[in-house]
Amino acid sequence: MSQDLPILIAGGGIGGLATAIGLAQKGIRSLVLERAPELGEIGAGIQLGPNAFHAFDYLGVGDQARAMAVYIDNLRLMDAIAGTEITRIPLDDAFRARFKNPYAVIHRGDLHGVFLKACIDHPLVALLTSSEVADYEQDGSSVTAILASGEQIKGRLLIGADGLWSNIRKRVVGDGAPRVSGHTTYRSVIPTEEMPEDLRWNAATLWAGPKCHVVHYPLKGWKMFNLVVTYHNDAPSPEAGVSVTHEEVKKGFEHVAPVARQIIDRGQNWKRWVLCDRDPVDNWVDGRVALLGDAAHPMLQYFAQGACMAMEDAVALAHCLDTRADHEAAFADYQDLRRLRTARVQLQSREIGQHVYHPAGAHAELRNAVMSAKSPENWYDIVDWLYGSTGLEGAVSAETHKA
Repeated sequence: MSQDLPILIAGGGIGGLATAIGLAQKGIRSLVLERAPELGEIGAGIQLGPNAFHAFDYLGVGDQARAMAVYIDNLRLMDAIAGTEITRIPLDDAFRARFKNPYAVIHRGDLHGVFLKACIDHPLVALLTSSEVADYEQDGSSVTAILASGEQIKGRLLIGADGLWSNIRKRVVGDGAPRVSGHTTYRSVIPTEEMPEDLRWNAATLWAGPKCHVVHYPLKGWKMFNLVVTYHNDAPSPEAGVSVTHEEVKKGFEHVAPVARQIIDRGQNWKRWVLCDRDPVDNWVDGRVALLGDAAHPMLQYFAQGACMAMEDAVALAHCLDTRADHEAAFADYQDLRRLRTARVQLQSREIGQHVYHPAGAHAELRNAVMSAKSPENWYDIVDWLYGSTGLEGAVSAETHKA
């Protein structure tokens, strides 16, 4: 019977592992199928809004994630041309009281490791590497994942958490290649002692300039600093993790103030990504198959919510599969809970890139005037829809379904 089969999860990234441990918390068995020969994460730092901590607690990894995070004092927005502060959002006791959780930063590999250990330690989660899900078949009682090797694995359901280039999405949505934004991002992680001393701020700091920006914040208990610099250079095709020279990185930032440019000078072992996303879609479900995370709603980095949205997906999916007796109703509930919220983040991420991160001239002056006039309470009201949510608003309880 299909109830005896595991739920198959294509992809062992943060979203896939969060889904596996979320299901395990509900007593549901899963098998994670990861294409890489080893489970791990490349990249650098990521930001964690309070909504991420809501998800950690629901998924049973709150203490472990909190131990890995660096708790910053402010979100700071700087003018990269003038070299001056535009505004800051304090992340103090008032912020935590409003949103019931902190704001923090963490190394992507550390966060992935939290979920990986939880999965390895749980008897209801199995992990299989070198197992790319290339396609699937399904009937009325089960779904079969067809691996790139030709091997076939049967499961109760299949969750496509296989990222931006998802093979599962090709079947469920079939919308072709991702949208190339033309924005090139370079990432570096450096020892704290290499960071300019006068910029070792306990903040997630954004230097915004014409067609470019610079982000930095501490990681790993203040042992490292994460550097992310982005240049809107109309890059024509996707790339991920390509090693580049220091000279290439500097090209897009010759016009910014020396105080911001020195951050780029300190970077080491830069790697290049060309950012991509997709338009929101109405449907993530095909029978016994559903999409999750970047496979469902890939977004640009400007809201710092990609990993957070994937973890919220995992929370919602685990809740829906626990509270619904049949997968059709569970998937329908899951999609209803997540589709519009993630679409809002996708679309607003694009708008933030245009109107906050990269404007020039009068556009930038308007940004500075509008954003500098806001109080902390104004900012808290603006982000309440995002940080104040658990991702389960509107969900129906198990007791209601059983009534």
